[in-house]
Amino acid sequence: MCSLVKTSRGEIIIRPAISDDAVALRELRLEALAAFPQAFAADYAATFADPSNVWAERIIEYAQKDQGVICIASVADQLIGMSGLVRGHWPKTRHSGEIWGVYVDTNWQGLHIAEGLIEECIAWARAHEVVVVRLGVITSNTPAIRCYTRCGFTIYGIAPKVTLEDGVYYDDFLMARLV
Repeated sequence: MCSLVKTSRGEIIIRPAISDDAVALRELRLEALAAFPQAFAADYAATFADPSNVWAERIIEYAQKDQGVICIASVADQLIGMSGLVRGHWPKTRHSGEIWGVYVDTNWQGLHIAEGLIEECIAWARAHEVVVVRLGVITSNTPAIRCYTRCGFTIYGIAPKVTLEDGVYYDDFLMARLV
C-alpha cells in the first residue's frame, strides 16, 4: 500500500513504515509529544527513554503478527506525519482496531495529510478484515475532530479525564467508523 496526497506544497507520499524508518519515526513521535502533550496518552520522558530499535521492533512485530500498521507521510525523504492502527489482540476482538498517534508536523498541518494517513490505515484495516475502527480525541482538539469527521468517524461517547497534563484533565470524544 502506498498513496499520494496532492497539496499546494507538492505531493506527499503515504506508506506503511519499515524498520529503516525507526529513527525518524521516533523523532517525529517525540516532536508530537513535545508540541501537543495533552493530545497523547504517551509520555515524552518515557518515549525519549526508548531507543529507536523499540520502534523498529514495533514495526516488525505489527507486520509479522498481522497486528497493525504504522503509516508515515514523507516529502523529499523527510518524515512529516504518522498514524498507527492496532487491531484487537484476542480472537474475539481482531475484527476491530484502534487508530493512535496521529500527528502531522506543524509546518505541514492544514493540507489534509492526516486524512491521507488515516485513510491508509483504513485501507490496511479493510485488507485485513477489520470491520470497525475506533479512536479517542481530546474534546478541545477541534481541527482533529473535523479531520476525523471528514474521514467518516462519528462520536459515540465521551471518556472523562483520559489524560492529565500539567494538572489539567482532558476528556476524549470516542469516535468510530465502520470499514
